[in-house]
Amino acid sequence: MSSASASKSPRIVWDRGTAYDFLASLNVLHEPEKFGLRGAWAAGVRSRLTTEEREFFDNMLAIIELPYRWVYNLPEPKDAATLLYHLKQIPAAERIYVVTERPGQPQDPLRARLRQITAAGKWTEQDRVFLTEAYRDTPHKEEGWSMPPRRLERIMDACARAAEVGEALLGGLQSYFNVFFEEEEKRIAPKLDEALVRGRELADRLETPELLEELSRGVSFAELDWASEIVLAPSYWLSPLISGDDIDSKRMLLLYGARPQGESLVPGEIVPDDLLAALKALADPTRLRILRFLIQEHLTPAELSRRLRLRAPTVTHHLHALRLAGLVRFVIKGGNERLYSARLEAIQANHTMLKDFLEQDVVDAEPLETFERGRMF
Repeated sequence: MSSASASKSPRIVWDRGTAYDFLASLNVLHEPEKFGLRGAWAAGVRSRLTTEEREFFDNMLAIIELPYRWVYNLPEPKDAATLLYHLKQIPAAERIYVVTERPGQPQDPLRARLRQITAAGKWTEQDRVFLTEAYRDTPHKEEGWSMPPRRLERIMDACARAAEVGEALLGGLQSYFNVFFEEEEKRIAPKLDEALVRGRELADRLETPELLEELSRGVSFAELDWASEIVLAPSYWLSPLISGDDIDSKRMLLLYGARPQGESLVPGEIVPDDLLAALKALADPTRLRILRFLIQEHLTPAELSRRLRLRAPTVTHHLHALRLAGLVRFVIKGGNERLYSARLEAIQANHTMLKDFLEQDVVDAEPLETFERGRMF
């Protein structure tokens, strides 16, 4: 399901499908701390899979990017069943290639070499050297970036066993759907519809930069002339983050967090995720210092690192926690440069949310003596 807003520049196209969350949820469950999800609950969901399936996804999610652009090109209704059906139609040895390649993309030397490994059923030291250089020259990589050796070995191992990996991919996704996502899909589908309606309403009154910042809760793009079309699709599981994927050289797919504020990803949880993330973020003295700086002026991570006298990775970690809580915004400038500032309105909103949560009526728990009498051993 997609529709366009032709008056926008770049043109805004809307898309919707639970298949996006089918894949995104696997990533969130694999790295719950990165998304602010309670680790014990995530582990409980993963435990529904077999040990082999868990190990397979742990390995695959460490080496491949989720194929959101492939989901975009699926036919409607773009749900999990649609994804599984079309994945099954692809020959097993081709699955890891088809789902990660752009439609119509010419065969580049990197992928040609990986296919040679598949044909041979093994990789050599010459393959390692060639691919190390090829990945270094991949577009959009930072200068000096190199593929981690262990990750490269995993990629080559997967390509050498492409048919086996393709079967495991289909089997693992089918199992994940059966044990968890089939019911989860029913829960989140109405929320995605609501998010789509809200997004279109915002698009009617906001220019594209402001629209993207509002939907992403704080991400701005300094330049948008690189894209002729931006496809926006809501994701319940990615909230409050945003994830991007090139469809082609002039079209970008952006998944924006669509879980309503004040709602928890864990079913039945009464403490809102946004509130919990904010309280955790504000409980750290370094993050409080960062917010004090960012209230005064816009700063890059490198500038914050110098002022705080902390290593850049440490500052990046703290900024991610603040971003997860919606307490900072940042502008994506040329390359990978990001300029951060504080979201004062989010700080005030969390203050109000905490007050409302503490003051709301609660149902009294059953008296202890009654509980003890009815207990079963």
